[in-house]
Amino acid sequence: MDYEKLAELLFKNIDKTPEDYEREYPCRNLPEVAKVTRFAPSPTGFLHIGGLFAAFIGERTARKTGGVFYLRIEDTDKKREIENGVSGIVKGLSDFGITIDEGMLTETESIGKYGPYTQSQRKEIYQAYCKDLVKKGLAYPCFCTAEELDAIRKTQEENKQNPGYYGKFAKCRNLTYDEIEEKIKSGTPYVLRLKSAGDETRRIKFDDAIKGEIEMPENVQDIVLLKTDGIPTYHFAHAVDDHLMRTTDVIRGDEWISSVPIHFELFKVLGFKLPKYAHISPIMKEDAETGGKRKLSKRKDPEAAVSYYHEVGYPKEAVLEYLLTIANSNFEEWRAENPEKSRDDFDFKLSNMSKAGALFDLVKLNDISKNYICTLSKETVYQNTLEWAKAYDADFAKLLEENRDYAIKIFGIERGNEKPRKDIAKWQDTVEYTKYFFEKPQNFEWQENLSKADMAEILKTYKTVYKDGETAEEWFPKVRDMAESLGYAKAPKLYKKNPESYKGHVGDVASVIRVAVTGRRNTPDLYEIINVLGYTEFLERIDRAIALLTE
Repeated sequence: MDYEKLAELLFKNIDKTPEDYEREYPCRNLPEVAKVTRFAPSPTGFLHIGGLFAAFIGERTARKTGGVFYLRIEDTDKKREIENGVSGIVKGLSDFGITIDEGMLTETESIGKYGPYTQSQRKEIYQAYCKDLVKKGLAYPCFCTAEELDAIRKTQEENKQNPGYYGKFAKCRNLTYDEIEEKIKSGTPYVLRLKSAGDETRRIKFDDAIKGEIEMPENVQDIVLLKTDGIPTYHFAHAVDDHLMRTTDVIRGDEWISSVPIHFELFKVLGFKLPKYAHISPIMKEDAETGGKRKLSKRKDPEAAVSYYHEVGYPKEAVLEYLLTIANSNFEEWRAENPEKSRDDFDFKLSNMSKAGALFDLVKLNDISKNYICTLSKETVYQNTLEWAKAYDADFAKLLEENRDYAIKIFGIERGNEKPRKDIAKWQDTVEYTKYFFEKPQNFEWQENLSKADMAEILKTYKTVYKDGETAEEWFPKVRDMAESLGYAKAPKLYKKNPESYKGHVGDVASVIRVAVTGRRNTPDLYEIINVLGYTEFLERIDRAIALLTE
């Protein structure tokens, strides 16, 4: 076989050589310890939380070492591509503060010197490397039809042989030049395959940065390099792109571990240095139906989509804190010891990641988010809530804008003190959190242990006791004295010692006032609520509650 002649037959329009591209994409001028990582999704659907997690791990790894983190779009599967898929990915990352150094910014815009960063625009690059492989006798055209491939598969199944296109099953491997030329001239479609030199009795070993040492059989498959349309398969594009973009560490889901032997052989035949691999286990979720664990599902779990966290209003800082918690188990302890430090100061390590897969826990995320939001100023909470509402709740946004100062006062209740309230986990929660400030309650969570007459008596008496402008120090002693005058214990512990002597205790009395004003038993500090509502509104609500209790 004249391989030079065959290469020209197959790639007559390709003039550039691998050497040309090596010069065009030189080694990066970075410190030796610097890591170059990438996030390389396909624009075929929404950004999954697992994808955000992988991107975050890649970004953390690059940042820690003073390296480069870039976004490459693997858009070779045009049939499954969705409209604005790239923009959706970019927005999903930026919404949560994951910034790229290079790569795609929109469907058409990018930054960086190692592009194009979409695989569909790199067709000639892949073909130049394929042409070189053909010249070296390492790749060949395959004209097998789908029916022929299906017949091979059935034969292998019947004989319990390993499936695939290899060895004696590789029908097109030994075609002559004349046979190939005749088929091409007649317009017979073909793919380009690797002529594998693998031996299933030999094994490869590699040290995965997360999983540790992994040993697997060599690849023996004559895998497809270019499809019939000249577009590369994932495997081949991955090898060429990661080399030319000078990726040092490939961080991806562990579903790709089975492909490592293929990638090892591709890097070898192409003459490329192997990157280091880090395979991330999938994020798991407890399954209520089975009692076991399962992967987060795009179909079953709304929290699987990154857009969900933006839509309900989780602050990006809280989400990233949570991702670090499930990425490195020692982060939580570090954060407790360093509450004021930036997460950038944390010594993130791939080797500390879970080999089995982290368990996703919305309750934990809520706790982290509440702890974060409670540290923010009332003005910041207002502004963040308003920005969220403008995107997802126009009526609430209008309410906030028309009542700016009032809303800021609401968000200032029990904020900035030693033990701030932790009622808000996401901006969506503020709709219900502020509801009773903007409209009088329609339902009341009254005390079950008190009669309507007793509750009406408490409210009527409190109207005569409360004075506008009272300080916090004056307010509760008056409530306590009033409770005692009406036959309630001044403290819960007194009531517990001698319950038959009292109607209830001061907590019951305060609860009646709280429910009359807000409709709820569980609220922030009642004194602060009354002051935010204002004296006139407070009295109107007390009178309204009395009327409802005595009608």
